[in-house]
Amino acid sequence: MAEITYREALKRALREELARDPEVVVWGEDIVAYGGGGAYAVTAGLAKEFPGRIRDTPIAEEAIVGVGIGAAMGGVRPVVELMTINFALVAWDQIVNHAAKQHHMFNGTIKVPMVMRSPAGFGRTAATHSQNFDAWLASIPGLKVVAPSTPYDAKGLLKSAIRDDDPVFFIEHLALYGTRGEVPDEEYLLPLGVSERKREGRHVTIVTWGRMLVETLKAAKTLSAEGIELDVIDLRTLRPMDLSLAIESLKKTNRAIIVEEGWRSIGLGAEIAASLQEQAFNYLDAPVARVAGLEVPMPYARNLEHATLPFADDVVAAVRAMMANKY
Repeated sequence: MAEITYREALKRALREELARDPEVVVWGEDIVAYGGGGAYAVTAGLAKEFPGRIRDTPIAEEAIVGVGIGAAMGGVRPVVELMTINFALVAWDQIVNHAAKQHHMFNGTIKVPMVMRSPAGFGRTAATHSQNFDAWLASIPGLKVVAPSTPYDAKGLLKSAIRDDDPVFFIEHLALYGTRGEVPDEEYLLPLGVSERKREGRHVTIVTWGRMLVETLKAAKTLSAEGIELDVIDLRTLRPMDLSLAIESLKKTNRAIIVEEGWRSIGLGAEIAASLQEQAFNYLDAPVARVAGLEVPMPYARNLEHATLPFADDVVAAVRAMMANKY
């Protein structure tokens, strides 16, 4: 089993699906000409392998998503790349009012089998290019939202998303592209809407996804040396959201912390916390806690950017505080 980057795992998923199904196409800004494969090199080399099916688009996100929706309704399986999730705002009407609604408004007679790939998160790109819209996207009925944390999950979930008959927004965190992990050479698929336990523990349940899984696993190593073992649940898919493992874990640990990079107020952490207490209130020995980003526009300066974001140290502090308090 090879160890490859998150970026390479995504490329392999695209290559395999393009080879498998002639109706799969990939469109996006500068994904062919610029730098040999887009701003993040995920599509590098694919245009030569699949001529005519990997295409550069104008700088017009509303058109990219809108044309993708029309093509999907006509039987094509487009994978459209938005250079940053912040540009999804330009296509918001298409995403919310068209991609997510067509199947329901036409009584199931129309399908929109389309994937919208986009990186989220920070990277010294300042306030308008460093945001996380996980909660916004996950709140939209009719849209599936995926946020893989590892190369293995990225490949298996992207392949499943491409084959899915519903529109899928596929969130790739900027900080994950260079991370490495084992990925099988043979084909595999991972089901959408299924969470996974990434670490077994007995003291505190951590529910997380995306980049924050990496930070949580770092925190788990630190806390393990202190005798505190975290049970780490990776959601992987934000809509539909599978909380069955999290609830099972909470019944064992009796404590839970939700770890997210996005803003705390009205975030996914609040939704998850509410769901946990609704379904497992009698098992709680402490209030459900949250670790999240500061509620400020992202600064450009590296030190200030870092100060707004949650990292492993923040998870460690939250767990220590929970274990120290006697409720």
